[in-house]
Amino acid sequence: MDSYICVDLETTGLNPKQDKIIEIGACKVIDGIVVERFETFVNPERKLEERIVELTGIRDEDLENAPTIEMILPQVLAFLEEWPLLGHSVLFDYSFLKKACVNQKIPFERRGLDTLKLARKYLADLEHRSLDYLCEYYKIPHHAHRALADAEATIAVYNLLTEQFYDEKEPLFTPHLLQFNVKRDCPATAHQKERLYKLLDLHKITPEIDVEKMTKSEASRYTDKILLTYGR
Repeated sequence: MDSYICVDLETTGLNPKQDKIIEIGACKVIDGIVVERFETFVNPERKLEERIVELTGIRDEDLENAPTIEMILPQVLAFLEEWPLLGHSVLFDYSFLKKACVNQKIPFERRGLDTLKLARKYLADLEHRSLDYLCEYYKIPHHAHRALADAEATIAVYNLLTEQFYDEKEPLFTPHLLQFNVKRDCPATAHQKERLYKLLDLHKITPEIDVEKMTKSEASRYTDKILLTYGR
């Protein structure tokens, strides 16, 4: 695969059905050469957990004036065009993009190739196959857990894996259809918001997410969290 988009996301967590994108980095590779780069912060409209700040170095103040995913998605899709995707655990990045597209009623189907799967097959003797570890193993300079830097590192890893192990008969070297099923988010109901406001007021809680922007599932989870912590 000589022409593709390598994409990497930083997110508020690991679950695309609950968590949000906070940074997108992508490189357009044509005939093996990076011809264009794309990079943006994304406002998740919620406070970041400290573990995410520590992992990425991204802070709330970096995101407060950034576009939301709804605002930036058309630009992202224009950059991705119809090229296959490359990623280290590419289904992770695809699943977050797919969820964003489903929420906007935009079709999004892509083929992809996964450097993590290649590393698991051909570098099985290594202690780890994380992107960080592979960069150390191959002596690739790398600023870990920043989207564009991770995308560029993934390209470097892919090139080396291809040089060492390429086999035209090996399916892992051929982009395959990425599959992730997810439902569109629905806004929280008036009843959910009323109940949540009462609980927040009762327990003097400042929510991490704007109640008016919560989905049904977010309002339900947040209500359950309060009840579990403070009781009924």
